[in-house]
Amino acid sequence: MAFRSFGEQSRYYFDRPHKSMPEGKVISSADWRGADMRARPEDWTYRLTPTDLREIRYAVDHVKADAMDMADLSRETFPLPTLGPKINSWRDAVQNGPGFVLIKGLPVAVWGEEDSTLAYWGLGHYLGIPGAQNPDNELLGHVIDYSEERTNPLVRRYRTAGNIDFHCDAADVVGLLCLHAAKDGGQSRIASSVAIYNEISDRDPALAARLFEPFMIDRRGEENKGQRGYYKRPACCHADGILRTFFHSEYMRSAARFTDGGQFDEITAKTLDLYDELAASDEFHLDMYLEPGDIQFISNHSIVHARTEYQDYPERERKRHLLRLWLSLN
Repeated sequence: MAFRSFGEQSRYYFDRPHKSMPEGKVISSADWRGADMRARPEDWTYRLTPTDLREIRYAVDHVKADAMDMADLSRETFPLPTLGPKINSWRDAVQNGPGFVLIKGLPVAVWGEEDSTLAYWGLGHYLGIPGAQNPDNELLGHVIDYSEERTNPLVRRYRTAGNIDFHCDAADVVGLLCLHAAKDGGQSRIASSVAIYNEISDRDPALAARLFEPFMIDRRGEENKGQRGYYKRPACCHADGILRTFFHSEYMRSAARFTDGGQFDEITAKTLDLYDELAASDEFHLDMYLEPGDIQFISNHSIVHARTEYQDYPERERKRHLLRLWLSLN
């Protein structure tokens, strides 16, 4: 399968087993604190070697020579004979390790946007199955400031230069390739949802239990005909010792505008407030200042991510520009 549609990918992502709340602390390699990761960047960073880049360049040229449509690209048509097996370690880190990895050194300034995009798309196929990111089946999202109104509840925050609160996306993995960095700010901020859950469980078991009950989640105008403007999902599911989290603070809060969907009660507000407070604290989060050519892959089951507000360059060609990729791991 070359890629999954938006609906197929969302259904796959949300098809997560749940047996019961954890009894005590969740033991996981994905339970980490920001300070620990800041002290060990070598544990989660991989720099592409000259051999890696030659293989990627050859694969990109092969795709272009055959005038291949991006939707038809696959592992077989994007050969990476020695880098391909190495990518298994990236996948393992995301799926079974801390939940994220940073890849450095793609020469985006030299290769340009078109070839860098093909390289990124091809690498993604070695981690999993790419999927669409909205009902229009957009396969690669362009994260740029389109100067849209930040206060509009239907505006997607990645289309502005404003702060984006902690959340997960509806795919196993989200990738970001940096083509151009901001003049100031705009760092990617990540935190372990396993560590946050364990802390909430220690502080207030009632709030931890609330995470396993359904939350209203705003669709932000992307509902199909006949659908409500929100849907309901629990933030946490737990089975066989694995905690999987889908958290989207802003969309959980803005869903309160739908009066027919139930009351936004005190325990819900307290749960979201504490979750946001912990994720935003220096103790829990890790900041990454993505540079041109950096690729970040993170798990949407064990990581929540955010972005700080940024200031852009005035020149259009220098504006902050990232490419977003969603992947299913099986």
